[in-house]
This record gives sequence, C-alpha cells and structure tokens, in this order.
Amino acid sequence: MSFSTDTPAFTLHRGTRPLLVSMPHVGTHLPASVSQRLTAEARTVPDTDWHLERLYHFARELGASVLAATHSRYVVDLNRPPDNANLYPGQDTTGLCPVDTFDKTPLYADGNGPDDAEIALRRDAIWRPYHQALADELARLKAEHGTVALWDAHSIRSVLPRFFDGKLPDFNLGTANGDSCDAALAGRLLEQASAVPGHTAVLNGRFKGGYITRQYGKPGEGVHAVQLELSQCAYMSEEYPFAYDETRATALQPALRGMLATVLEFAESR
Repeated sequence: MSFSTDTPAFTLHRGTRPLLVSMPHVGTHLPASVSQRLTAEARTVPDTDWHLERLYHFARELGASVLAATHSRYVVDLNRPPDNANLYPGQDTTGLCPVDTFDKTPLYADGNGPDDAEIALRRDAIWRPYHQALADELARLKAEHGTVALWDAHSIRSVLPRFFDGKLPDFNLGTANGDSCDAALAGRLLEQASAVPGHTAVLNGRFKGGYITRQYGKPGEGVHAVQLELSQCAYMSEEYPFAYDETRATALQPALRGMLATVLEFAESR
C-alpha cells in the first residue's frame, strides 16, 4: 500500500505568552488513498474532537500559541507513541493508525487496514511534523519566558462503554498522575472546574493524559503539561452531524478561559 498527502500536517499560530494549546484530534482531512478504503461511517470521522478551535477561540486573545492538527486521527493518532505502545495497559484503546471506531466498528470497508510500511509513511508525513512543531514551539516559548505551559485540548462523547463505565464527568483533567505538572497548579484547575455550576470534574480519572502530556510535561525543567478531555455533551450534540451548541458552549467558555488564565498566571510567576 502507498500513502501520500498534499495537506500540511498542522496549523500553528505563534503567540506572545508562555502557553501552547495543542489540539491533536481536531483534524478531519482524509487523503484520497485512505478515504477510498473507508466505510461510509468512517468517512464522517465521528471520533473527531469537534469544534475545539471554535470553543477555544479566546486562546489567541490571551496571547497563547495554538497548534492544531489537520488530518483525522483515523489517518494517524498524534496522541499515541510512535511505537504504538498502549498508554493504558490492560485497558482497550485505539492505536497509532486505528482500524476501528470508538464503537469498535471497522474503519476499512474490506478490512484492508494499513500495513507496517504504510504506517511508517503516515508517521513520517504527519506525526513527526506535528511533534516537531510542538517541540519547537515549546522550546521557543521556554527560551523567551523561562517557564512554559502546555494545554492539550481534547473532547470525547460522554458515554463510550468501550473505554469507561457510565457517563464521563464534564471536565477530565490529566497530569499523568502528577508527573507532568506542578501539583498546586493542577489542584487549582480542579477547583475551578469543580466550581462550574451544573458540571462535574475529576483529576487523573479515566483520562490521565496521553502521549503528548506524558512526553512533554517536565515540571522540573520548567514545562508544565495538562490535558483536558471535555465531555462533548457540555458544548455540542454528540449525534451526527455533531452540531456546535452555541448556548451550552457560551456558558462553558468563561470557565475554560479562566483555567487558561490560571495556567498563564502560574507560568508567568515562575
């Protein structure tokens, strides 16, 4: 099998303050060599982290850098290790180049998923450029400010039996069990999320942070990483065509903006 794409792996807005917001799962692009092999359902890319650029539009106003993926996670998952190691041993997860949806339905109409050679091509064309941009932007901000924060922005359907029982809390903060971020900062963020009326929050629950949080969060070296996995029901419809809910999103945005402001205040006070 072959693979090629003429679409850049990411978009990057370079900000002026010590915060990088990463959005590795907002991409929806499917190169023809992939799209033509997928099922009709898979081509609607239902497991996308929908509308996060719109939801976090204020990040640029705060002076943050914003790095956003362009390709669907079905092409290559930017929040997985390049060797496809399972980040949650003993639990079901999707891989670097997934072959099924979150509902465990096949992605490829004839079962003809990518072989090792194609996976390597996808990794080189999309995964590596995204991570190079992420590392370079963190290095730029750290060189300018001394301390830098990384906010890895995600969202997911609130009910997914494959990955967790029951309904997910609205705010799922992850700091790799405290390894990727200062404990006091994480505690403050949990307090803020827990105080949002009508919403629930947890720190290092089912989602503790994926590859990005674990790889780049190095508090001892002045890089503090936090993942936020939002339940999609908090700001959008979880049913196709996955419409943005202006009313719910507008109610949620002050909390998100306040959390990013807390992260910035922390980084700038070091």
